[in-house]
Amino acid sequence: MVFRSRPGRRRGHARARSGGTAEGFTDEVAELLPVEASGALDASVRALARQIASRLMIPRPRKDARSQRGAGTLASVPYRRGSDEIDLDKTIEMLAERPVPDDEDIIVRERVRTRRALVLVVDASGSMKGERIRTAAAVVGALAGELAHDDLAVIAFWSDAAVLQKFGQQQSPDRLLDLLTSIPARGLTNVGFPLELAAAELRQRPAQDARVLLLSDCVHNAGPDPRPIASRLPRLDVLLDLSGEHDEELARELSKAGKGALQTVTTHRDVATALTRIFTT
Repeated sequence: MVFRSRPGRRRGHARARSGGTAEGFTDEVAELLPVEASGALDASVRALARQIASRLMIPRPRKDARSQRGAGTLASVPYRRGSDEIDLDKTIEMLAERPVPDDEDIIVRERVRTRRALVLVVDASGSMKGERIRTAAAVVGALAGELAHDDLAVIAFWSDAAVLQKFGQQQSPDRLLDLLTSIPARGLTNVGFPLELAAAELRQRPAQDARVLLLSDCVHNAGPDPRPIASRLPRLDVLLDLSGEHDEELARELSKAGKGALQTVTTHRDVATALTRIFTT
């Protein structure tokens, strides 16, 4: 699905950014349109995404029995009140080491969720080619492979936006990359609109499992101020693309408002390290 914005009146806020131009906020409106894969994805781009995925070291989320009882994988966890199914074997092992046990030396069986919900938001403004498409492909392909057993949504954006994958679809990395590279070259950049779409995707997800990852140069020049939208997300991490014109100040403010981390990439070779740092922060 594609959201297309209609031209609107420009508002009066502007700020200098890297490259010497100015950022502007506008009041453009969006509408929904379809998007189709062209099947023209370069084989070298597919191979690159797989290579980067193999270098990722993204840890599983910690099990949290206190906040997510009643759903998910059955696991042995320390007692934290309200549990009634004792794991005798593991408790005996703990008591053998501690003659005077604490409550948390009693091991119980509970169902805990370890499934993450991530919305990947990818900047497709301008021309998606050269190093920029390699970096975007590396991020999309690597995360689609790494998070195959989690909930992953993918949104591409320019002044408008395309929903490439909603939660529950689980398309292949190649299919997602094909959709991404099928989007025609666009000029303006509306960072706020795809963040609103991401918030809608995450609305029914537990906040401790939910996050948004924004890959962009953050040169925002269409739509309203994205910082208030970022502040309403459970967590927003920013992967700032430094390969061309970029706005590091806005990227920093967005990650701060979203209670997340900021990492920078200049080429596709930086992607694995940057993603690993974001997911271990």
